Amino acid sequence: MKSVLIIGLGRFGHHLCADMVKLGNEVMIIDRDEAKTEDLLSIATSVKVGDCTNEEVLRSLGVGNFDICFVCIGSNFQSSLEITSLVKELGAKHVVSKANRDIHAKFLLRNGADEVFYPDRDIAERLAVKYSANHVFDYFELSKDYSIFEIQPKKEWIGHTIGEANIRAKYHVNIFGIRAGSELVVLPRTDYIMKADDHLMVVGLTKDIDRLLASMGK
Repeated sequence: MKSVLIIGLGRFGHHLCADMVKLGNEVMIIDRDEAKTEDLLSIATSVKVGDCTNEEVLRSLGVGNFDICFVCIGSNFQSSLEITSLVKELGAKHVVSKANRDIHAKFLLRNGADEVFYPDRDIAERLAVKYSANHVFDYFELSKDYSIFEIQPKKEWIGHTIGEANIRAKYHVNIFGIRAGSELVVLPRTDYIMKADDHLMVVGLTKDIDRLLASMGK
């Protein structure tokens, strides 16, 4: 469990709060518009109303006590930049800020953000990958170089064990899970026999997974 501060309650901030709470984290939320906090009163650990461009408001939150501080302001970049900088100056351990453009990300990283995220761009990229590849059920980018893909097994793997298919040696990717109907097999053994309707969860360098997909007629 982590202690989380979320500043800004647009659509993304709302979803982030709900998901963080579901995962067992303690979440404080704050927005200058009280109406935006009302539907989260029953689930957030703590709810505040205030303008976080005001240093005294931020100071009163004790930002240094949180494991992660999210700055989720997308409509006003100047405010996002000011708050990101202030949060870091006040001792925040880890600041994650929302960016809409690459130039915004550069300024945020230079002025206190430890990480930036692009929710709209990231969702668009994920959908593009998922629906462009015939054998991909889902996709998640772990970093610039590494990804997780949920894929079909290759035709020649069906009826054979993971060990017999020699997937790691041939493609340099690892199968860390298999979804078989409603069942999820985590860290499957090498003697697991793959079936046509299995969903394989593979992790590795994105370029290696792309090479695997290309061999399947991506």
